[in-house]
Amino acid sequence: MTADLVEKTDRYERMLADALAEAETVAPADTPLGQAAAECREMAESYLRDGRHFRADDDPVNALASYSYGYGWLDAGVRFGFFEVPSETDLFTT
Repeated sequence: MTADLVEKTDRYERMLADALAEAETVAPADTPLGQAAAECREMAESYLRDGRHFRADDDPVNALASYSYGYGWLDAGVRFGFFEVPSETDLFTT
């Protein structure tokens, strides 16, 4: 079980980091949608940092939860149209 948790935590960290790198904000920054996009990205980035902090503290359960929440924020931003992602990616549920 522990090996599965480690592998899944590694995978979710990579997925979130890759997703953040691929998501391009399309809403103008000075609009309410742009502000919402910035907040979504900030939440995703914060959860990525939190997850890395938990991993450094040897807490893979909370690290995995953080990566999952961060990914959820970013994926929701894609669904709302805040971000544009490449059509050939399988990182998002567009």
